[in-house]
Amino acid sequence: MKIFVATHNKHKLEEIGAILPGIEVIGDNPEGVVEDASDFAGNALIKVRAIAKRHKGDWSMADDSGLEVAALGGAPGIHSARYSGEPTDSARNNALLLKNLEGVEDRRANFTCVIALVGPDGEEYIAEGKCFGRIEKALAGNGGFGYDPLFVPDGERETFAELGAEKKNVISHRARALAEAKKIITKGKPAV
Repeated sequence: MKIFVATHNKHKLEEIGAILPGIEVIGDNPEGVVEDASDFAGNALIKVRAIAKRHKGDWSMADDSGLEVAALGGAPGIHSARYSGEPTDSARNNALLLKNLEGVEDRRANFTCVIALVGPDGEEYIAEGKCFGRIEKALAGNGGFGYDPLFVPDGERETFAELGAEKKNVISHRARALAEAKKIITKGKPAV
């Protein structure tokens, strides 16, 4: 089985492939698509619909995910990748997040991932996963990408960047959403 994923992010494709063994994961850049929805689900649907028309008869997938920080009213949220502006830059995003949390004691946060799927028959499905934790006061670790060097999941002492891909791919927001997506793909039923 194969699935086309609306992304050009190599790290995301590797992560999806590791979490969905046995499924051929093929990237398809939804170039030119404007993610202007007000939530993760809307943005994921915009991207998956853009590529699904090129892959009729196969599964297509897109995700939208981001970091939601309680003390910042849920920011950066859907703007996580572009938090510090364009072009996207993880180092700048992390620096801005740390600046915006200076002196803040409540560092609770969660990663959210919403996956939109279009099945071979054109039916649309949504799967969601969340991972709760906190934001550290300094970067730690060399693994992962994005906000991984700042985010410590609940029950852990290390950031996603320190935990390593194997552990992250079991507990992350994307792993949880992909577990639900896998149920949909293998059963063809909505995750409700």
